[in-house]
Amino acid sequence: MSAYEETQIPLSDGYEAYARYWPAAGCSAAVLYVHGIQSHCGWYEETARALNEAGLAVLQPDRRGSGRNPVDRGHAESAGQLIDDGLLCARWLQQAAGVAKVHLLGVSWGGKLVVAMHVSEPSLTASLTLVAPGLFPIIDVSAAEKFRIGWSMVSNPGKIYDIPLNDPELFTDKPDRIDYLINDEYQIHQATAGFFLASRRMDKVSNQLNRAPAVPLHVFLAGDERIIDNDRTRKLVRDLNWPHRHVTTYDHSRHTLEFGDDKDRFIADLTEWLRAPTRFGQTV
Repeated sequence: MSAYEETQIPLSDGYEAYARYWPAAGCSAAVLYVHGIQSHCGWYEETARALNEAGLAVLQPDRRGSGRNPVDRGHAESAGQLIDDGLLCARWLQQAAGVAKVHLLGVSWGGKLVVAMHVSEPSLTASLTLVAPGLFPIIDVSAAEKFRIGWSMVSNPGKIYDIPLNDPELFTDKPDRIDYLINDEYQIHQATAGFFLASRRMDKVSNQLNRAPAVPLHVFLAGDERIIDNDRTRKLVRDLNWPHRHVTTYDHSRHTLEFGDDKDRFIADLTEWLRAPTRFGQTV
């Protein structure tokens, strides 16, 4: 069974970010696996292991202020900082695995981040894989809360606000997985005004995907989705003039595909895709 190595990735401002690296001897492909707004790399360990056993090197960083990173919980200073963190991790993986380009895999909010990374520095991207991507959320902070967050950016950017996704049944309907989420000590439930504003401003970058160079793209969606807008996500993929575009939907899963009935099929499909993205026929 493959195993990961724990490491610390020094970010540009000296922040030491926890990460798991799954090396693969003689690999020809590497995957940067980016988690969502509340989650961390531990949610996706089984999937990362499957990819690694298929011969792919995998890097799973915990975003600054999340997961096993205790410093500045829930905080980021800017959209640029978040994108730069992601790009630095991609370059770290590029060097560690000895590959020219990196497959970018983003889950939920992490899907928005990897899109922004590709828009910002497309020369690093081998392919884009978006799993229930947070490009079009249907759950958001209230208008009143947005006003308070905006005011806090002037008076106190470190002020904490609830992330509006604290019901575990938004992610899964499986009792054992719900228990896992309830008891998950590394999950974050709040973020700072600075992070919320940075995330909002990152939308301006990710919304430019149609102007970025084409790469193989696969979007995996949950049929019983309660967090993002699947229809708008599918339309985005249809409207892209890219030669390799794919959408796969799993009817019996909620937002976190690894926590649903379709887990095994999803992991098998994801592995097949990342082993050879350009061999897939177009499905949108």
